[in-house]
Amino acid sequence: MREAAPPFAPPLGLRSSHLQSILSSQPPRRWFVARRAREVLAASRDVLVDCGEGVRLLGHHAMRASGNGELVLLLHGWEGSAESIYVQSCAAHLFALGYDVFRLNLRDHGPTHHLNPELFHSCRIAEVVGAVRAVQALCPSQPLALVGYSLGGNFALRVAVRAPNAGIHLRQVVAVCPVLDPAHTLERLEHGSWIYRNYFVLKWRRSLLLKRKAWPDLYDLDELLEERDLTAMTERLVLRYSGYPDLLSYLGGYAIVGPALATLAVPSRIIAALDDPIIPAADLARLAPTPALSITTTARGGHCGFLDDLVRESWADRQIVAALAGR
Repeated sequence: MREAAPPFAPPLGLRSSHLQSILSSQPPRRWFVARRAREVLAASRDVLVDCGEGVRLLGHHAMRASGNGELVLLLHGWEGSAESIYVQSCAAHLFALGYDVFRLNLRDHGPTHHLNPELFHSCRIAEVVGAVRAVQALCPSQPLALVGYSLGGNFALRVAVRAPNAGIHLRQVVAVCPVLDPAHTLERLEHGSWIYRNYFVLKWRRSLLLKRKAWPDLYDLDELLEERDLTAMTERLVLRYSGYPDLLSYLGGYAIVGPALATLAVPSRIIAALDDPIIPAADLARLAPTPALSITTTARGGHCGFLDDLVRESWADRQIVAALAGR
């Protein structure tokens, strides 16, 4: 179901999809968000989340002394963290409006490479389901909503599908620029602008080096680290560490196009930009139709950008609040 929303109309200087995608996490945007986020960061306490089967993930829980009584769990994208600027921006906006906020780090993201011996990969949905269930158990009386960005949005929608059988009661899910078909996203990263390919290669290499440092007896990552393109790196990881027989099987394992969302029952909303340089908007038409899912698209916005200016909260931040408020 397509859903109307107040139009996103960035000023002339911020209309480029690449500017939207890049500036959302760079100075001076970073400085302004850090200033707005001081209250929610000061209120946050570290929580080591037991996800079941020995898996632990690190989160940061900010509770208001008085607020509206609702809790929002935020999930970052691939090679981001709970400290990513878009996560902090949304957390600051939510906290200022009375929401409690829980920012979760996925495995091997943020300062967490030492917590679990196995490497992160995007098909590890069971531990994210376990984490959401554990966070709900921390605050059983609070309505819980789930918000994710990019790969975090993909995880959020997959959690929503599994929530009823997992005993999780989600009031609302919002996914901003979620990964839809990972094979198409990988192709975009590989053959699109070198800026994004190099960014993710460097970030992933840094993460793998931290993993090897944390678990020196488990990993010999030299061959993986020698690769310079994402497809080859991903394929090596898949064949050696994921348990999947080939790259396509792995990428299909976390795709949400086709029938993947057909049984979705949690009210969910996707916010996507048609000019996203990383997530092909055409894949939105391949999502299973379900009354629980609404889709808001904008002509501009880039990848997880949606910046009206560099100072205030993003248009996506405001749309997330509108979705949580039932508007």
